[in-house]
Amino acid sequence: MTNIYVGNLSFRATEDDVRNAFSAHGEVSSVNIIMDRETGRSRGFAFVEMPNSDEANTAIENINGQEISGRGVTVNEARPRTDRPRGGGGGGGRYGDDRGGGRGGRSYSRDEY
Repeated sequence: MTNIYVGNLSFRATEDDVRNAFSAHGEVSSVNIIMDRETGRSRGFAFVEMPNSDEANTAIENINGQEISGRGVTVNEARPRTDRPRGGGGGGGRYGDDRGGGRGGRSYSRDEY
């Protein structure tokens, strides 16, 4: 089974649009357009699974740079997901004091303590 990443996907693209593009090159097991949990809109990328690696490689070579739903896509074999810390990032977060970036507070240098 080959897992394929499809990036720069139009927000209008449907699973059928993606499936049709890849089906022209072989059997497609699944198409998963990644949706934003808060808005319910596409996040602009998808994953396609193809059981035959030769067909998957042909699809990657032929679809990369081509248009799906009016937008040129980036296609390559998906890399395994790495564990990343969950959360919003950007430092600080739930603490409003000087423990990590704070919100709107003054930053102090070492010499001022």
